[in-house]
Amino acid sequence: MTTDTPARLLQLLSLLQTPREWPGGELAERLGVSRRTVRRDVDRLRELGYPVQASKGADGGYRLIAGKAMPPLVLDDEEAVAIAVGLRAGAGHAVEGVDEASVRALAKLEQVLPGRLRHRVSVLQAATTPLTSGDGASIAPETLTVMASAVAGRERLRFAYRAADGTESRRLTEPYRLVSTGQRWYLVAYDLDRGDWRTFRVDRVSEPFATGARFAPREMPTGSAAEYLRQSMWGRQVTYDVSVSFAAPAEQVAVELPGWLGAPEPVDAGSCRVRATVGDALDWLAFRLAVLGFEFTVEGPEELVRCVRELGARLSRAAG
Repeated sequence: MTTDTPARLLQLLSLLQTPREWPGGELAERLGVSRRTVRRDVDRLRELGYPVQASKGADGGYRLIAGKAMPPLVLDDEEAVAIAVGLRAGAGHAVEGVDEASVRALAKLEQVLPGRLRHRVSVLQAATTPLTSGDGASIAPETLTVMASAVAGRERLRFAYRAADGTESRRLTEPYRLVSTGQRWYLVAYDLDRGDWRTFRVDRVSEPFATGARFAPREMPTGSAAEYLRQSMWGRQVTYDVSVSFAAPAEQVAVELPGWLGAPEPVDAGSCRVRATVGDALDWLAFRLAVLGFEFTVEGPEELVRCVRELGARLSRAAG
């Protein structure tokens, strides 16, 4: 029997967060208390903002339903480890759809994980190898969580950085946002030594350290970190206006199409077209188009047409 009321409430909440209806008698048996105590504890949870729904009947049941706000979750050891491993796996590679919110969640979870669970997470991650596509580089999740915490806490961040030409430097920054492009993670920050905004590839960052010194956020010159990164990247590379038509309905193509290419425009009921401005990674774009599973025609530019032809020729040779 759990006589400590706060501990009993946490145990009850953990049970109710399982997606099922719990009969009052079963909850009372699990907690070692009377059904009347269960009813009182349910009322306390409701007062704390947890939307607990009760059903009528000979042995009325309880379930936690979706409310207007996200209440705190209570996780047991196995659940916490499973979530942390999943978030670490996603954070270590800039997977499309895994953005800064996932990294913030990982930072919050790892901050409160007991040492024994943190060790289990590390062991599990070391023993698994994720299957990823593209040329996105692997990143230590600890690097991302330190950076995400500095962004959220508005703390100045120090780190070692290796530029594209191999030059090593130490940077002191005011981190603004982490941005995922679907292939890589980038940090958008104000570089205090250079006196200007900069973007940093996170896979080239090492030894990140939040200094504890707070700062007031500066105004981003482009309005958003994603737009600043886009302009920064495209300012350093050749860009192409791409046009590709698909022999499939727009709604079907939209499900498989990478988000960074934008939404397909319907041509008729059975075809659509995609127009986008992309960087110079046309080989990668040719591959992504080929694996979508739809018949397509590259209308331009000629450079992408050549990439598709060369990819097709290599695949034909590989098939003998």
